[in-house]
This record gives sequence, structure tokens and C-alpha cells, in this order.
Amino acid sequence: MSNSSTPHDRFFLSVIIPTWNGAASLRELLGGLVRQTVLSHELLVVDSSSSDETVAIAREFGAEVVVVPQGEFDHGGTRTMIAKKARGDILLFLTQDVVPASKDAVEKLIEPLLSDERIAVTYGRQLPNPDATVLASHLRYFNYPPQGGVRNFADRERLGFQTIFASNSFAAYRRTALSEVDYFKSGLIFGEDTCVVGRLLMQGDKVAYVADAMVFHSHNYTCLQEFRRSFDIGVLHVTERWLLETYGRAEGRGWQYVKSGLSYLLHVKKTVLLPNFILRIMLKLLGYKLGRNFTLLPQGLVPFLSMHRSWWARCRDVSVDYK
Repeated sequence: MSNSSTPHDRFFLSVIIPTWNGAASLRELLGGLVRQTVLSHELLVVDSSSSDETVAIAREFGAEVVVVPQGEFDHGGTRTMIAKKARGDILLFLTQDVVPASKDAVEKLIEPLLSDERIAVTYGRQLPNPDATVLASHLRYFNYPPQGGVRNFADRERLGFQTIFASNSFAAYRRTALSEVDYFKSGLIFGEDTCVVGRLLMQGDKVAYVADAMVFHSHNYTCLQEFRRSFDIGVLHVTERWLLETYGRAEGRGWQYVKSGLSYLLHVKKTVLLPNFILRIMLKLLGYKLGRNFTLLPQGLVPFLSMHRSWWARCRDVSVDYK
């Protein structure tokens, strides 16, 4: 992609996209990036050995593609590898299945990084896809409200675990700040964005939620997928104990989600979905509790309870605190 002709050409922007068999959505994402009011100076795609046309599509849009073996993809480590290769002083991370909701989404996302040097990371609002279910739409509205804001380390007293919420599906980082915390941690089951924001805030930086920088991105998870994702959250919270010790327990946010969901279903007159919503809440809670106690479960069973099964084949080779 060519350099921006806007006043923002005083910085160098690198766009980084991890991919795996993303041909169905990648073209729409890259097409949306080409139409942005701020264009990237560098487009890097790190592909986990896709078997479809992902790599060809990326190269069609001028991306430099780095291919890694599928089994070696690491949420933190792979992003760190490609981030260190990037030349930008602003690093924009996306996932392959997001679509910009407007032509100025990138410009709005990176603006706080340009106007306030204390802000180290920004993340945008994720809107439900057109095919999103009612419950998937509610989750996006709950996690990504229309009001933005800036958070710092002191806000943990008021917001608890929500203080470090962020998503690398659509997030921009100041490279200097990211390098000061040694980029993303390797060996995590997932949640590399949450962990790095936690470390950035601890060193005095700030995170900005930019609600008017929007992309379409949602998942219509099944009940089983909801369980497995919550299981992995539990695993993350027990293997990275410092998150809860520093920023507080996550259960309070869970209860807010329950109350919000019930209110939302009543508001959209979808009370027929209340039993399904309650079932999902129970499965999420069960998954989370089991994840927090995964060391007590049969080792052969654990990967089948997880959404990130490949991680369990590699976790013996990484530094993880199971205590």
C-alpha cells in the first residue's frame, strides 16, 4: 500500500495480519484498507501455512508474506516475531476476519497515539456482522459500547479487570512502548493483548478505547464453543496469576454481562432466547471454573475442553507457571 497523502504522513504505519485459511474474508478486509483515508506504509501478513488462496490474495494487495508452520503459531510469539520485523513506529494489528466499517476507521484509531504520547495502545469498536445472531450482537454491544475513553493503572481500583480489556482484532500500538515491555509474551493459550496491556499500564502508559473507530467482527459461537472459550479464559487466568492479583477478579464483569444480556433480550423482544442464554451462562461458568482447575483434570481430557487444542501439544515446551 502506498503512503498516506494526509497530514498523518509524519509517521510510518505498519499493518500486521496473522492469517490461516482466511481467503473467504481476507479480500474484503484488504480492500477496505486500500480505501482508508490513512494508508499503511507496510503490509505484513504472517500465514500459518494456509491450504487455500490466502497467501495469493495477500500478495495481490502488495503484502509481504511470512509463512510459518501451522503447528508453530503462537498468539504472542508469532505477533512479536512479525512486529520486530516491521519498520513502523505505529503497529496496527488486525485479524483476518474484520472489515472496516468506514473509510476513516484507521485514521480515528491511531489519532490518540499521535496526540498523546502517554497512550501506548488503542483499540476500536467491534460491531456485529450482518449475519450475527441476537446473542452474538449483544456480546459485541456489551464489550464495545458507543462511549470511548482512556484508562490507566489507577483505574483498576474503579474498573477492576475491565481496565486491561483490549483486542488485537483491531488495535494499534506505539512501537517504542511495546518494545519496552518486550512485545507480546510467548506461550500463552491466548490473551496476548490483555497481558501486554496489563504490563503497559503497570509501566505508566495508557490504553484508549476509540469507539468511533469501527470494524465489523463477531462470532456466532455454539454452546460448546462458548464453553471451550471460557475454559481457555480460566486457563489463562490461572497460568498468568498476576493478571488477577494486579487487576482484580473477573467475576464481577461476568455478572454485569448476565444482567446486560437479560435486559437486552427483553429490549429486543427475544425472550424466547432466555433459556438458551441462561444455558450459555451456565456453560461459560462451568468452563471457566474447570479451566481455573485444569491441573486437577485428566491430562488426556483437557485438550478436548479447550478451543485452542494445538496449544496443549506445545505447552510443555514453553514457560508456564502451573502453580
